[in-house]
Amino acid sequence: MSQQPTHADTASSSRTEHSPTQEIEEKYENQDELPQDLEKDEEHSSHELAKKPMSAYLGVCFMCVLIAFGGFVFGFDTGTISGFVNMDDFKRRFGQQKSDGTYYFSNVRTGLIIAMFNAGLSIVMSMLIYIVGIIVQISSSDKWYQIMIGRILTGLAVGTLSVVCPLFISEVSPKHLRGTLVCCFQLMVTMGIFLGYCTTYGTKESYSDSREWRIPLGLCFAWALFLAGGMVGMPESPRYLIGKDRIDKAKASLAKTNKVSEEDPALLKEARLIQAGVERERLAGKAGWMTLITGKPRIFERVVVGALCQGLQQLTGNNYFFYYSTTIFKAIGLNDSFETSIIIGVINFASTFLGIYLIEKMGRRSCLLYGSIGMSVCFLIYSLLGTQSLYIDGPDGPTRQASGRALIFITCLFIFIFASTWAGGVYSIVSELYPLKVRSKAIGVASAANWIFGFLISFFTSFITQAIHFYYGFVFFGCLVFSIFFAYFMVYETKGLSLEDVDELYQSGIPAWKSSGWTPPSEEEMATSTGYAAYHKPQNEHVNDEELVERSSH
Repeated sequence: MSQQPTHADTASSSRTEHSPTQEIEEKYENQDELPQDLEKDEEHSSHELAKKPMSAYLGVCFMCVLIAFGGFVFGFDTGTISGFVNMDDFKRRFGQQKSDGTYYFSNVRTGLIIAMFNAGLSIVMSMLIYIVGIIVQISSSDKWYQIMIGRILTGLAVGTLSVVCPLFISEVSPKHLRGTLVCCFQLMVTMGIFLGYCTTYGTKESYSDSREWRIPLGLCFAWALFLAGGMVGMPESPRYLIGKDRIDKAKASLAKTNKVSEEDPALLKEARLIQAGVERERLAGKAGWMTLITGKPRIFERVVVGALCQGLQQLTGNNYFFYYSTTIFKAIGLNDSFETSIIIGVINFASTFLGIYLIEKMGRRSCLLYGSIGMSVCFLIYSLLGTQSLYIDGPDGPTRQASGRALIFITCLFIFIFASTWAGGVYSIVSELYPLKVRSKAIGVASAANWIFGFLISFFTSFITQAIHFYYGFVFFGCLVFSIFFAYFMVYETKGLSLEDVDELYQSGIPAWKSSGWTPPSEEEMATSTGYAAYHKPQNEHVNDEELVERSSH
């Protein structure tokens, strides 16, 4: 059995390395340019900054919730389209007519209308694109491809939000609140899905013409305008501003979000620490796409883990229920499938609150592991009921009501487990997984995996369910079994760690299943760290512990 490396071993083996402080000193030929009190800040507060009262974080919490509203736009878009494809007027205008005079959507049209999600620009720009997409859809009278084009535009917008919002939140939030605040994005997604279900149910019951689908589309204007308006005056991320050498604006951003003066000692210290981290990243040089493969410590492995997390989030089968819930429940003989969708939306929204608690209490890794186990059991039972018990005389015949109710219960249980584990856990893990210099690229790769698998599932589900019906559930069951092994062997616990701590965790060499017990190095050990920056520092000079102490005392 391999022995876990100790911090003492790490420190002793790296005493010939340069400290992060010395690296920054080497960069500045004129010592007056060095961030003031950098050595003192690193030694005395490198990892454990004193937590301020919760009231001091109200500003940053409000800002993060406003940014997370992008998730609401994403969720509302998902919730409404699930109902559109089963509305009579929508099918009459954009569907195809059967020989008996009724209307339906072909598999291709359904998949294309539902599946168009991609990446874009910024939050404000994405909302402008979103509004254009809504206009294109509302103005269509009977052209299904016009709806598809509008879906492409709105998909570009909401795809952008799924990348930019969690990334922005993770950069501005304190590390002990990061998991909770990042999960607010998922909470907003579930709220949007729920209200989307409610809106389509209400318009379907109230109208029989185009208003039943045009009103929900029109409401999207309000959400887009609210989010775009909220971004006006929104301070940029302090890390971003310092990276652009706009130190004064970075201090102003910190002051605005923390409700303190720009000259507050704690704020100045925090700004200097961020500046030190940015300078360490600059010393490593510009990160290109090859850095995602060759970067250290273990950057490629972390990119793969992030991409698998996002891809497997889709392969859990959650969107199988969210996109096609009304269609599924109609297939099992429920006349008012819209009401059942609302029930799913309520469970999804309420369970996300539990997820926010569990992610901070149990940790990210445990949420994924136990969530995979629970969801795999649900899908196994769901698939067995659908294939062996639901139909009396085959898929085209009558169904057993008891089996139908059991399927709804299993569906609700699955949504409960997903919303409280994988839904928010994946966003938290991916937002904490990478060092600053590769974060945007690595998160982009991870999000691309999510979009690709999401597109494939939403496009092909209509074809597959028509061909093999509930046997499709066994595909998701297999993916969930794989996710159990993935979470156990590859996902590291990042709860409560700073971005620099995560580098140290991967550098330590401990296996993923022991990472929950790992603690960050002490301040002394961090002075001789062999983490991410150490891979890029020069090796022609040496500094010992005595020199480090002497350097810190001046």
